Amino acid sequence: MNHQRKAFTMIEIIFVIVILGILSSVAISKMAVTRDDAQIVKGKANVVAIRNAIMLTRSTNMLQARGAAWPALLDDATTADNQELFDGNATMTLFDYPLISKNQNGHWRKVVANSGVGATYSYKIMNTDVNFTYTVNNGLFNCSTTTGSATANELCRNLTQ
Repeated sequence: MNHQRKAFTMIEIIFVIVILGILSSVAISKMAVTRDDAQIVKGKANVVAIRNAIMLTRSTNMLQARGAAWPALLDDATTADNQELFDGNATMTLFDYPLISKNQNGHWRKVVANSGVGATYSYKIMNTDVNFTYTVNNGLFNCSTTTGSATANELCRNLTQ
């Protein structure tokens, strides 16, 4: 009797499906960690760029004999979504390409509008808001590592190291 096999058996197909399921579950869990790490790196780069833009604006003011004033405003944005953040205002430019505010992971938004002393911004990462405060009188753009939740405090340390 000469039988030729022309198809896979049911056990072979089930075995392949189980192996693919195990491999995909490992790959998906690794991708989630990679996404969070990428958002932390993006946030770090944004914080450095914002701080550098603040210092550059002050240096420009000094060189153009406008005094050693820190920028009074980082933007004219409100606390709503889809606002241009860190674009300066009518008298100066902070970022040539401003960040657009969104209440989503990996994005900035303004949480306290401009006042005479500064403004507060939030960077959302891993569904946690990390608040940064810009202080006009000393030009600092910092988050607090002691006033938020333990997760927010740890993320603040990660974003500012």
